[in-house]
Amino acid sequence: MSKLTLKSVAKTLGVSTATISNAFNRPDQLSVALRQKILSACAELGYFGPNKAAQSLRKGSSGIVAVILSDSLEYMVSDPVASQFLQGVSRELERHQLHLLLFSGSSTNLEAISDFVDGFICYGAPRNLGLIKQLASSPKRVLTVDFDLPGRPSVNIDNEQAAYQSAMAVLQPGDTVAILGLRLIDAADSRPVLDAPLWDNQSSIAHRRLDGYLRAMAECKLTLQPDYLWHIPESTQPHAQLAAKAVLALTPRPTVLLCMSDLIALSAMREALQQGIAIPQQLKVVGFDGIEETLRYHPTLSSVWQFSDAKGEAAVKAFLSAQDSPQLLPYELRLGESS
Repeated sequence: MSKLTLKSVAKTLGVSTATISNAFNRPDQLSVALRQKILSACAELGYFGPNKAAQSLRKGSSGIVAVILSDSLEYMVSDPVASQFLQGVSRELERHQLHLLLFSGSSTNLEAISDFVDGFICYGAPRNLGLIKQLASSPKRVLTVDFDLPGRPSVNIDNEQAAYQSAMAVLQPGDTVAILGLRLIDAADSRPVLDAPLWDNQSSIAHRRLDGYLRAMAECKLTLQPDYLWHIPESTQPHAQLAAKAVLALTPRPTVLLCMSDLIALSAMREALQQGIAIPQQLKVVGFDGIEETLRYHPTLSSVWQFSDAKGEAAVKAFLSAQDSPQLLPYELRLGESS
């Protein structure tokens, strides 16, 4: 059986293509009786309306916005910070009657979806750096979150200043400081950075946070020893626990842990408490993100709250606006029992 088209159905029913199209898309143009007659006849033929994908291509708008995640879908949807962000994105898109498509930052190219979306919101620098080049040259609207792409609008917080403030809130003269960083180098396991080259220094928020920590340490006249700076590849408990165990075994043992995510900080606190290390008397810990779990954990965690759901809403609003200037969102330093 040949494929039914608008033209073939109109010919079969003996009406114009405009009449068929109006029956599906512009009911105000037909009488109720005629429209019902056309729809019933189309249903009998097995025709259920003009091709939506073709309509979208002709109109240049599909009503679909792609969110490119920095890592695999499995990892990102399980991450509480990313989940909060996607909640905000989904809520704002639904308010505008738009749809969401998730795209993995580990994928190789955007060609498979580029024709069918209105543009891209890129959440974090994609693990596959080739996607950044494709985004930079895409004719579609592109907005970045938590990193910058020249010539494209962005939504961020001031990660360097936030990290500086969080460190200054806990540092004291004579402290021994360790930094549990997130994606500082190109390595798949948790390890000290040592002399490894820093990964993607221009676009990574991790390096902005490191800059803030180091500025605070310099202001407090503290020195960071090479093996006290650790790279953690993913913000997960197993990777963070491994790093925390190694750092807490150093001599001298750190008195302050500056952690680039709340999940890393909570994992480090669990390890310290299991070893009988008193928090904050023997070890002060500060995190970054502001996830709800920090409020349920004892001791409560000092952290930078960046309100990721509000960031998701702001990203959609900025994507839909005509403004191309970068936008810095507010954050809040909340001191808990860990400092």
